Amino acid sequence: MAKLLFHSLVGSENPTRACFTFLQAVANKERGDEVEIALGGDAVVLMRDEVINAVVPVGWPPLKETFQKVVQNGIPIHV
Repeated sequence: MAKLLFHSLVGSENPTRACFTFLQAVANKERGDEVEIALGGDAVVLMRDEVINAVVPVGWPPLKETFQKVVQNGIPIHV
């Protein structure tokens, strides 16, 4: 089991890259790692409900679905 911090500065201007941090954190948490998320810069806007509901990456589930898994898994988010 590893301890991982996923950090992002990418916000809603690039929805696919913005979602990677959340997707990676969920995947690693589900495999048994201890994970946390840190958001800075433009990524801070991803904590707004309006943005969570609007961000849809190419080829991945919408951020609102991934964010629900982040919450269900109890993954801490630092802003």
